[in-house]
Amino acid sequence: MPENKTKVAIIGGGAAGFFAAITCAQQNLNLTVYLFEKTSKLLSKVKISGGGRCNVTHHCFNPHQLTQYYPRGGKFLKTGFRIFGAEDTVNWFQQRGAQLKTEADGRMFPVTDDSATIVNCLLNQAQKVGVKINISTAVQAIIPLQKGAAGFQLIFSGGQEMNVVKVLVSTGGNPKPESYAWLQALGHTINRPVPSLFTFNVPGSPLKELQGISVNQAKVKIAGQALENEGPLLVTHWGFSGPAVLKLSAWAARALHDLDYKFQVLLNLAPAFTENNLRQELADYRQQYPKRIVAGNPLFNIPQRLWKALTELAAIPDKTIWAELPARNQNKLVEHLLRAPFEVKGKTTFKEEFVTCGGVDLKEINPDTMESKLINNLYFAGEVMDIDGVTGGFNFQAAWTTGYLAGKAMAS
Repeated sequence: MPENKTKVAIIGGGAAGFFAAITCAQQNLNLTVYLFEKTSKLLSKVKISGGGRCNVTHHCFNPHQLTQYYPRGGKFLKTGFRIFGAEDTVNWFQQRGAQLKTEADGRMFPVTDDSATIVNCLLNQAQKVGVKINISTAVQAIIPLQKGAAGFQLIFSGGQEMNVVKVLVSTGGNPKPESYAWLQALGHTINRPVPSLFTFNVPGSPLKELQGISVNQAKVKIAGQALENEGPLLVTHWGFSGPAVLKLSAWAARALHDLDYKFQVLLNLAPAFTENNLRQELADYRQQYPKRIVAGNPLFNIPQRLWKALTELAAIPDKTIWAELPARNQNKLVEHLLRAPFEVKGKTTFKEEFVTCGGVDLKEINPDTMESKLINNLYFAGEVMDIDGVTGGFNFQAAWTTGYLAGKAMAS
């Protein structure tokens, strides 16, 4: 490509950066688009997400509905989702040979069940439109050129410099506040980064021998707070996981960080019932099956081993039949079905689930173009902004949408 072309830079070789680079290069052939990735790996999160299958997006094609899955940034993304939403993402990948499928819970994956399909699609498109990719190249500072000269000087960690007309920052989320210092130096406000999407560690859990057992529908509540979530729950050897816990950790990310991840969680394993309905249900069952052994006949779709553990927590002896169950123990059973208390002490974050709550304050970014309101021709995309979604393909969708908007605006 002739060097007299106008240069623009994309900093960060993840989902948002690639999508922006491809969109920008495609829409303006008079630009040379440089992409800089500080590590030696491109699209690393795309590669490992969804257990190596890559949860590309979610089958939620209504922009307003889609915004409901973002603890932070939903309102900001509303315009963007109307311009480039989940349906546009599906069409974009399918038109480029990466066919997608929808699973029962709405998550969308490549039909190959292999993230390499998505990685290769993005790499091929970037090559096709002439994006100049540089790995192991860290940008240390972005310096706006003096008045009268448009653009920026990029300073690289090796001491090299480069002048560009426009810059996009898509460096992803990071839980360390110092990793945003170079953006603060430009005058941007950084909302304190804290982890999101994590599992709960319950070191003293009486259920840890039941690792691998899951409940299709449970409600998980933080004691003393109006924070709760409902969905599938997984018992692990370190505590609790599954969508109910991961989603709750996203909505409660700041509150749980402030509690230093030490709090009490209440599990409701019969969320379809009110307390009165549940008591009535147990009374009816007792009348119908007085001779059945309580511990041996699970109710409410609760797996046998978990039901047995609940009866033990309610101090119900193994051979007790319903007709002989003391009221005191039945009350305890009701309590453990609706509000079983567990002491959480810490969290576990998996690389593939890892998401950061926090980042560049959205009030300082134009939601239509992703351009900084403080500095002309500086753009942001993806998780470096204070945007994060729950688990299920929503974080990638935010990356595709913001990358598309930024790339389009940079090309104009």
